[in-house]
Amino acid sequence: MRFLRTIERLTVAMLHLLAVTAYDLDPTNKAYKMMQYYPGNRTGGTPGIFGVPIFWWESGAIFGSLIDYWYYTGNSGYNDVVSEAIRCQVGEEQNFMPSNQSHTMGNDDQCFWALTAMAAAERNFANPRRQAAATRWDPRTCGGGLRWQTVAIADGYNYKNTISNGCFFNIAVRLARYTGNDPYAVWAEKTYDWLGDVKLINATTWDVHDDHQTATDCSDNREGLDDNRWSYNLGILLSGSVYLYNYTNGESKWKHRVDGFLNATDFFFKAQPHYGIDGVLWEPQCERWGVCDIDQKSFKAYMSRFLALAAKMAPFTDRIMSKLRSSAIAAAKHWSGYTDGNTCGMKWTLDGEWDGTGDVGHQLSALETIQSNLIFHVQPPLTHVSPGANRGSPGAGGAAADEAVHWKATMADEAGAWILTAVVSAAVAGTAWWMAMN
Repeated sequence: MRFLRTIERLTVAMLHLLAVTAYDLDPTNKAYKMMQYYPGNRTGGTPGIFGVPIFWWESGAIFGSLIDYWYYTGNSGYNDVVSEAIRCQVGEEQNFMPSNQSHTMGNDDQCFWALTAMAAAERNFANPRRQAAATRWDPRTCGGGLRWQTVAIADGYNYKNTISNGCFFNIAVRLARYTGNDPYAVWAEKTYDWLGDVKLINATTWDVHDDHQTATDCSDNREGLDDNRWSYNLGILLSGSVYLYNYTNGESKWKHRVDGFLNATDFFFKAQPHYGIDGVLWEPQCERWGVCDIDQKSFKAYMSRFLALAAKMAPFTDRIMSKLRSSAIAAAKHWSGYTDGNTCGMKWTLDGEWDGTGDVGHQLSALETIQSNLIFHVQPPLTHVSPGANRGSPGAGGAAADEAVHWKATMADEAGAWILTAVVSAAVAGTAWWMAMN
């Protein structure tokens, strides 16, 4: 009965919010469909892992969306699965570097699990506890920044990319806001400035580019610069800038940056000749030609997630909601084309015509886009001093890193008790942030 009330409340809210009755806009069905791809809770499966062709980082992102799902709907049906996944993937050293992933580990891979942990803290899903130290900021090339990969022999180690540093920036300011500890914000600003210095952020157009090669020392002559524009790069910087706007009580430079990034999102919502629908989210670099890889098929999920956070944290960005509404309606029309009426493809811009594809990334994108429309039906992200919030340690991070405590959770099977452990970032100011819930 409680579950039915949840669905009824959710459906009424969606119909009211989106002013449409012709399409199924209930995220519950989309979450269920997405989790049909998950083998981790079946015999022989590994908790937290979707498996080939879904990479480890995207598995972490999916569980972040399920935390969002619980946050938006109040439906806790997947919470145990999420808790088990994070507990199993946090790794032997409690730092989101499980041994079976360590040789191919990227900073961005680890960061997406960290974003899931950060969302859990801000939504009161888990209890932040302790800290442990690790340093990856690399001033030897390009004047700073994080490399893409963490292991020197891995492909991509010689790149410094936006998503790794964008995650660093985003989590740093969220930690500053959550803990009230300003050294996190100092590192966030340092990272933002570095992204601008190496031209990954274009301060004139606010376009966000993908990566630089360390072989060119991230030089200004654009040699070695990958200027492809992907929605999740822009989204994560927009979201982090909104958090800094909020953290600094509306400081004008952060409002200016938020406005710039928000205007730049039009690139991902604007039709181009012979393709697209104005106001509907798409991935221009690959979608039209059907060449998006496994990762890129999920990028729209993160743009929607970050746009919703921006709308909640900075009211002057309210024009975001029209983009999320129109995209949700387009996605709902699109997935109705398959026989089960619940399989979403990539091309929402086809105005109701299904593109014949199905993928966990497509389902993730649709789920996050639809449920993001409920952002004003829930409380804003919490801090450690919010009423009812789990209390963390505001002395953690930055200059206080030497006071960090290494902590390992026991997997005790005590009746009525369980432990969820997660690190928020092994990169932020050289500090990882532990989370547990008993």
